[in-house]
Amino acid sequence: MKRTLPFTTKLIAGLLVLAAMFVASLVFGAADTSFREVWNALFAETADDTTSIIREIRLPREIAAIFVGAALAVSGAMMQGMTRNPLADPGLLGLTAGANAALAFTLAFIPSANYFMIMIACFIGAAIGAGIVFGIGAMKRGGFSPFRIVLAGAAITALLNAVAEGIGLYFHISKDISQWTAGGLIGTTWGQLQVIVPFIIVSLLIAIFTARQLTILSLNEEAAIGLGQDTRRIKVLLFFIITLLAGAAVALAGNMAFIGLMIPHIVRAIVGTDYRFVIPMSAVAGAVFMLFADLLGRIINAPFETPVAAIVAILGLPFFLLIVRKGGRAFT
Repeated sequence: MKRTLPFTTKLIAGLLVLAAMFVASLVFGAADTSFREVWNALFAETADDTTSIIREIRLPREIAAIFVGAALAVSGAMMQGMTRNPLADPGLLGLTAGANAALAFTLAFIPSANYFMIMIACFIGAAIGAGIVFGIGAMKRGGFSPFRIVLAGAAITALLNAVAEGIGLYFHISKDISQWTAGGLIGTTWGQLQVIVPFIIVSLLIAIFTARQLTILSLNEEAAIGLGQDTRRIKVLLFFIITLLAGAAVALAGNMAFIGLMIPHIVRAIVGTDYRFVIPMSAVAGAVFMLFADLLGRIINAPFETPVAAIVAILGLPFFLLIVRKGGRAFT
């Protein structure tokens, strides 16, 4: 497939799948609607209960799913390229857990914080979580080891999640925190999207523009230096973008792992290892996957909702074990 179809064709196919999944997510749910009702809600001046459900509940929720999936997938792809670690993922290496702990601190000590303040706190928490993990991974002689990083990530993630839960119990805000930790998009509003989506869009565009440097860096750091790259500067920029993407995703949908691990591996099997192709296709594939997981969560036990984080974990854990067993070469 890599040799027979140009990237543009694959990207268009991915966008068509994304459009189809988006429509399906608007049509199906606890209260099934028809395609005509969705069309009227989007493009006609109608006002009834079904229209309100689509416009005020489903539409912002599915838009959030698109951007959360894209953010997590692209941040995972960038982490894997920057660290040359096939097991890298924002949910496994402390970023989302750090953002979650920072969110808990914010809700506990600044209860009047608006959504923008919560998002900034998530950015800071994601950076701290990742910084601790990479600091531990770099302590031992011999540089970064993929498995050492994963072990450090698992330990720090467990610690930060425990901190978030402890704060929730002590300050009696567990219910508020659980709205994010459950990894759900329930209750997503247009106001939340207006605050967070611009950050994700800008970060995705910067990620695309830095894809060439990331490709060189992912192959060999010495080669990157030989080609004139300021690798330290590039790494700082990439880490900043990864932190923005992961922090924004947590602020919007909660702590989720495995999306950033799975999607880049699948995408590289389709478009190759050039990050000029991997990053945009990861954004599309991540959006499709998140829409699919959210749709499953809404219909698998309707009218009750299954947490999206649980569905993602069920799908992602076997994939993670496969990657570990294959030494990171399952799909590359």
